[in-house]
Amino acid sequence: MAEKSSTSQHRPFSVGAAFNTAAQWTSQQCGRASTFAVACAMIVIWAVTGPIFHYSDTWQLIINTGTTIVTFLMVFLIQNTQNRDSAVLHLKLDELIRVSESARNKLLDLEGLTEEELKRLKGSFTKLADSPDTALLQEAVGELDAAGEGIRGAKEKVTAAAGKNP
Repeated sequence: MAEKSSTSQHRPFSVGAAFNTAAQWTSQQCGRASTFAVACAMIVIWAVTGPIFHYSDTWQLIINTGTTIVTFLMVFLIQNTQNRDSAVLHLKLDELIRVSESARNKLLDLEGLTEEELKRLKGSFTKLADSPDTALLQEAVGELDAAGEGIRGAKEKVTAAAGKNP
C-alpha cells in the first residue's frame, strides 16, 4: 500500500475543496488539444446537420444553448484557476523576497496598498530604473516606508475593531 504524500493528507469533505478538485481536473482536461478537437468536431457535425434539419430554430437553439452554458461555466472555472495560480505565485515571490538579504521585506505587504499608493510606488521605481541616482532611491525608500506605515496603521485598526466585536 502506497503512503500518502504530505500534500494529499486526509481532509474533511467541503464544497470548496470539491470545487477546487473538480476545477483543477476540468481545467487540465479543457486545456488538451484532444478536447479542442472534440469541440471543433461537434461544431462541424452541427453545421453539417443544418440542411437535414432545414436550419430550423431548434437546430440553431441547440448550438446557442450549448455554447452559452459552456461559456458560463468556464468563467467560474477560469476565475478559480487564476485565483489559485495568482495566490501560489504571490507566495513564491514573497518567499524569495523574504530570503533575499538585499530585498526590502516591506514589499511583502503591497497587496494592502490603495491604487493611488501603488501608482505612486510604481512611479518611484520607474524613476529609479531610468536613473540610478541615490536621491531617487531615497525617495522610493521613503515612499515605501510611508506605505508601510499606512499598512501597519490599517492592521492596528482591524485588530482593534476585531477585539471590540467578538
